[in-house]
Amino acid sequence: MDFRRLIISVTLAWLTVFVFLPHMLLVGTSFMSPDADHLVVWPTTLANFEKVFTPVYFTVFWHSLELAAIATLVCLLVAYPFAWLLSGFKQRTQAILLFLLILPFWTNSLIRTYAIKIILGKKGLINSALVSMGILDEPVQLLYTEFAVIFGLVYLLLPFMVLPLYSSFDKMDTSLLEAGKDLGANALQRFRHIILPLTMPGIISGCLIVFLPAMGMFYIADLLGGAKNLLLGNVVKNLFLVARDWPMGAAFSVIMMLMMALLLLMYAQANKLVSKKGGLNDENL
Repeated sequence: MDFRRLIISVTLAWLTVFVFLPHMLLVGTSFMSPDADHLVVWPTTLANFEKVFTPVYFTVFWHSLELAAIATLVCLLVAYPFAWLLSGFKQRTQAILLFLLILPFWTNSLIRTYAIKIILGKKGLINSALVSMGILDEPVQLLYTEFAVIFGLVYLLLPFMVLPLYSSFDKMDTSLLEAGKDLGANALQRFRHIILPLTMPGIISGCLIVFLPAMGMFYIADLLGGAKNLLLGNVVKNLFLVARDWPMGAAFSVIMMLMMALLLLMYAQANKLVSKKGGLNDENL
């Protein structure tokens, strides 16, 4: 019992010092005023949060949301059928495919981003293939576009969408599908009333894991997007390191934390909804 208390105490102390206190300092900084000499000074103010919704910052904020949302949607559309098919293979085949899925993580993401830059360049693999097949007369500009940013985000974050979806499919009771078929439900009805609700926690979890990191991966926008395709992470980085406006950068960070809290709440509600339904009945079909 003493050992258990020791482990819990050490864990709580670690979380307090390295998680709770830094977050509280960030929240406190977001309400202070910027200063060239001391970075932050009194008095407290709400002006930092008001600036987020000014046209200059809000345009970048909204554009970042759009890019992250599109990348999350593409990841979901690709990962959902892949995870569904993956759950249907034998255990040995699943293990091999999952290994291949996480294998790229053994390489630094920055190096993989440079590889994407080579692939999307005017003399890269995609342009060279399209020109050689006669689809294009000359290479097109793929780098430093929204497409390049979304492509990079999807490539780097797709496994984070696949894994929670695979977990949901793997835990799904297939007897419910057979029961639905016996009750006269067609394939679309079985998907809508059985598969989709049971995998909803995996969908929300995957979107949660992909969406917020997608907004913060500033090096993707730096290397692939150019100056016109910034993510929220670029804004935060520039505010802290270039403009040295720590309160404003902290305000953006707090907003991202609030978005994370909202998505976690949605995830918890989805889990409760699935647990409340509990199974299948005739009225669901």
